[in-house]
Amino acid sequence: MQISKDMLIGDLVNKHELIAPMLMRAGMHCLGCPSAQSESLEEACMVHGIDCDTLVSGINEVLADK
Repeated sequence: MQISKDMLIGDLVNKHELIAPMLMRAGMHCLGCPSAQSESLEEACMVHGIDCDTLVSGINEVLADK
């Protein structure tokens, strides 16, 4: 499974149980917020000042090993 920065946060956290903890460690502590559920990963990264490409790459590396 691969993720991309245009995927919605709500969809991502439902795809694999490891994604929510990885996003939380990256600084996204509002995953349960209704507005966060409809944001893309790229939008959420921009709001939180996170490099989206680096985050996507790191998540995909972890998921590739599972």
